[in-house]
Amino acid sequence: MATETGETALQSTNAVKAALLPELGVMLRVFWTSSIRTKFALLATAIVLVVAMTAYGQIKLNEWNQPFYDALARKDWQEFLNQLFRFAKIAVALLILNVAQVWLNQTIKIKLREGLVLDLVGEWLKPGRAFRLSTLPIGINPDQRLHEDARHLTELSTDLGIGLLQASILLLSFVSVLWALSSGFVLHVGSTTLAIPGYLVWAAVFYAGSASLLSYLVGRRLVGLNAERYGCEADLRYGLMRVSEHIDAITLANGEPDEKRRINIDLAKVLGAMRSLAWGQTRLTWVTAGYGWIALVAPIGAAAPAYFSGSLSFGGLMVTVGAFNQVQSSLRWFIDNFSVIADWRATLLRISSFRRAVAQDDEARDGVNRIQLAQGEPGHYRMNRLTVFVADGSTRLREESAAIAAGEKVAIVGERRSGKTLLFRALAGLWSWGSGQVTRPKDETIMYMPRAPYLPPGSLREVLAYPAPVSSFKADAYEMALKEVGLAGLLPALDEARRWDRELNDDDQQALAFARLILQKPAWIIMDEVLDSVSGEPHRRLERILREDLKQSGVIHIGRSEGHEKVFTKTFHLTFARRTSEPSGEQHITQAG
Repeated sequence: MATETGETALQSTNAVKAALLPELGVMLRVFWTSSIRTKFALLATAIVLVVAMTAYGQIKLNEWNQPFYDALARKDWQEFLNQLFRFAKIAVALLILNVAQVWLNQTIKIKLREGLVLDLVGEWLKPGRAFRLSTLPIGINPDQRLHEDARHLTELSTDLGIGLLQASILLLSFVSVLWALSSGFVLHVGSTTLAIPGYLVWAAVFYAGSASLLSYLVGRRLVGLNAERYGCEADLRYGLMRVSEHIDAITLANGEPDEKRRINIDLAKVLGAMRSLAWGQTRLTWVTAGYGWIALVAPIGAAAPAYFSGSLSFGGLMVTVGAFNQVQSSLRWFIDNFSVIADWRATLLRISSFRRAVAQDDEARDGVNRIQLAQGEPGHYRMNRLTVFVADGSTRLREESAAIAAGEKVAIVGERRSGKTLLFRALAGLWSWGSGQVTRPKDETIMYMPRAPYLPPGSLREVLAYPAPVSSFKADAYEMALKEVGLAGLLPALDEARRWDRELNDDDQQALAFARLILQKPAWIIMDEVLDSVSGEPHRRLERILREDLKQSGVIHIGRSEGHEKVFTKTFHLTFARRTSEPSGEQHITQAG
């Protein structure tokens, strides 16, 4: 188990290394085309100015060290008070700048998250795209990427970006100060005298450089370990959500022990990834903490020869120590943030790979063996030589040409496991693998009804009007629609927001879906085994609605043949052929139900 985990982490690390620049480019293009670009540019300019002013204030504070400590060494009370007053002015200015930097930091996080999530959701929820991605590994647990990963990436990017900016400006500011302070340093080694220009600068570079190299060698596996952990966390979260959504069926089947076993397996993977990550961070802490403790005395040790030789006063020593600390602290930015950078790179990979998959969805659909969707004259729906590829074969219409006129009610019938649901998805444009052509009437509304109706959260009016606004229909039209489907008892709750998908039984949910049809009166309705899911009086009521309330609507019902003779005047047939050879392009098919 440990070997497999290590190999997975190493593979993830290599993948992140190879993909860092192109994946970073993907995200930069997202923000460049985002609606927040102008506001973000203004905020970025403001943070650069604030950080630059803060660096200038810190230079002045470092310069203040010399007269202050020299006054202490001389026991000059008046100069001591003057320097305290000077310190107060510098401190107040730095305090204001610090507060401004915190506000800008938080505001940039908000704007980055706004731009990223709006872009991801907008691309993900383009018609049919979310469904197509759900059939691919990259489309598993999109909620984790859109919510937690997006939040984490924007927060880490802001903190790391501002931290790197601050470290860079401080480095540029204090390198010249430190170089000037050490320009006259002379080292005495035995009888040899050495004059090294910028001696303390080179000492700081060597100190921070060695620490950075060692940190990288010790902590490079953290990137892969973080990526592995986020994948395991997403699987656990999905498992918990799945149990929560289907708890009634699980309880009825006494399936709690089995679900507990599955969740425990996912939890064990998360804990295993966390343990590997904890060991990796522990090893890295030996380096970062060790160099951190040495940093307390390293600048004094580097400047001590000049101080004891009399080249530096006590105040000058403190100025030198302050400048050395600023330079080596800026150079140590990579060391101090290595584990955070590893976390950031893993999160960037998850988000950018998802964004790339979303953007490339249209490209993936190009090629041979695709069902062609076309627009034709209003009032006519046609299917010509239609074949749908499924996981283990293909399903096709026995009739080479099927034409349906406005208002006609037709049935497409097939046996069990003959690909009826995939045909339904093909007619909706969600499943493109196959051949033939579907010609849909131009500028006419088509509503698609899956076997289990979708009831969005909200009031009954919102459920009935979905996806249109409630104001699109007259107030009394909602009441009439509910009465027509036998749900008059829900009229008092018409404006109450509830989880209707949990409060209503299956028959009432299907009736509510038909009430939506009565309200919206689409020109065409395509159903996936909807009438097969009800029986008795509810079935007779739905048949009556199709014949009378929706008599102007063309209806295509995909399902079984028996029991619907009173509704449908024309029947087409599905035939299934098991695959004997793999057609070109069919290798991309995954089993999607």
